[in-house]
Parts: sequence; C-alpha cells; structure tokens
Amino acid sequence: MKISLYPPLSIHEIGQRANQEDSITRWDNRLFVLCDGMGGHEKGEVASQTVCQSLVKWFEENIKDNSFSDDQLREAIEYAYQQLDQYADGNPKQMGTTLTLLYIYKQGVTAAHIGDSRIYHIRPNSSPSGRLGGVVLYQSRDHSLAFDLFQAGEISYEEMQNFTQKNVITRAMTPGLENRHRADIIHITDIQSGDYFYMCSDGMLEQMSNDELMSVFSSEETDEEKQKLLIETDKNQDNHSAWIIHVKDVEKEEGDEQLVNEEPTSRCNAVNIIPQVVVEDGDDVVVVKEAPNRQPFYKRIKNLFCFSKNKK
Repeated sequence: MKISLYPPLSIHEIGQRANQEDSITRWDNRLFVLCDGMGGHEKGEVASQTVCQSLVKWFEENIKDNSFSDDQLREAIEYAYQQLDQYADGNPKQMGTTLTLLYIYKQGVTAAHIGDSRIYHIRPNSSPSGRLGGVVLYQSRDHSLAFDLFQAGEISYEEMQNFTQKNVITRAMTPGLENRHRADIIHITDIQSGDYFYMCSDGMLEQMSNDELMSVFSSEETDEEKQKLLIETDKNQDNHSAWIIHVKDVEKEEGDEQLVNEEPTSRCNAVNIIPQVVVEDGDDVVVVKEAPNRQPFYKRIKNLFCFSKNKK
C-alpha cells in the first residue's frame, strides 16, 4: 500500500521542569520516534537524545528501499542500546528512557514501544454506533506497575488513573543491562484516509483523558488548530511531547489483502485488555462500562524490574 501523509506536527514543551528530558525526531517522513528520558539533569535528556539520534542514524545507513522487517527493527533498537552503553561507560548508569517508534512503509505501519509513552491509532467520526466521536483502534499498553496491577485485577481502571505509584514503569531502555528490555511490536494494516497516529509522552496525558483526546481529534478544526488545543497544557508539571501524524490517503496495491492487521487481537493493544461490557439503553443509546476484573493474583511480584520516573 502507498500511504501519504499531511505535514506531521509536533509538540515539545518543558512544562514546569528545570530541563527537557523528552526527545522527538523523524526521518524521511516515514520514521517517527519519541522518547521520555529518566534520571535527572544530564542523564535523562542524554538517554532520550541518544536513542532518538541512534535510531535515525541506523535507519539512514541501513534502510535502502521500502521494505522492512522485525529483525531489522530489533537490530536498530539493539544499536541504540549499544550507544547508551558506550555513553555510560565509566559514568553513573542510573539513567534510561522510554521509547515509542512508528515506521510507515509499503506493508502498513509497524509500531514499537518500551515504557509508558504511548502510541494511539485513532479513527475520527467512526464510532460503532455510527455517531460522531471516533474510535481508538490501538493504544499501546503501558509497561507500568499500575497497568500490571490493573490487568491482574488488583485495582480497578479508575484506581489505576490515580495510582500513587503511577510513575513506576517496568520496562525502559537503560545502559548496562545483561538482559535488554524488549519492545512490544505490532503491525497495523487497517489504515484509512483520515486516520491519525498520535505519539506522546505521559506528560501530555496529565490532564487529558482518552475521551478528551478523542474529542480533539474528532473535531472539525484543522490539524494546526488541533495542535493548539493539545498544546494548551500550561498547567502540566512534566515535560510533554507528541507527534500528530494524519493520514491523507491510502492507495491499495496487489498483495495487500494478504497483510495481517494485529490490532484486534494483540495483547500489547490496551484496547483489547481493558475489560468492557456494552449496555443498551433504549433504541439507540449505547453505554459502555468497565466490567469487573478481579482475577486471583499473587500479592508479591517477584523479579519485577521497576524504574521510578522521578525527575526532580
């Protein structure tokens, strides 16, 4: 398939922090990367910048046509890990970064993430009931303690939103690890004209729910006006960055029917993990509520890597 885009837009704000630990970059209008660094001044920003720059460098040197594979993606991420290792050699290693990566090519979109920065695939004005509002087709599943406890049934969805240890993540790109943390990878082929891919650090979500996010993307404002609505986050404490990627057109090609879309079944798609029940009220009103999720769970989580995103 041939995917064309409107001019991508970015957000890159420092918030109330003393330094900017988020990094964003792109290459050839096909590769988009966003990282949220951890570790404080001269650590978090270095980690995020190193990963962003390393990935662009790897793609520039190794991607010669419009083909791409998961093995190449893993090689690119390993190269970024190696650059982190080189920087940390002889320096304090208490640094790290999240990773979100989106690559657009002839077989659709490959998305990968580590940590709690997010990737969304949004289809505006296409809700199941036929009303305006749109749907989230993909939301990357946070690698966080809060999400693990929610998925295990220890806390509810509402409790997860206000969890006291919300800043604790269970995967990050850090130097010096014997066992690297792997990225969750998903292949998206159900792509239509008008779709949005939205990549953001967790700072963008401090004061914006998914419903509010959908309201912005399903509005009739231009992309520049949507960007301004999203950027009005002056009360956010954390660094907050985002990519807004709007699909202009999708031209189908021979063989596209054999491509597999993993969104409906992938475990790394939070849309498939958050339990829901649909309650019909009247002829045309559909109310969606959270279903109970209280499965047995061991109270002690053994051998769990946790990284606190404390940026003070």
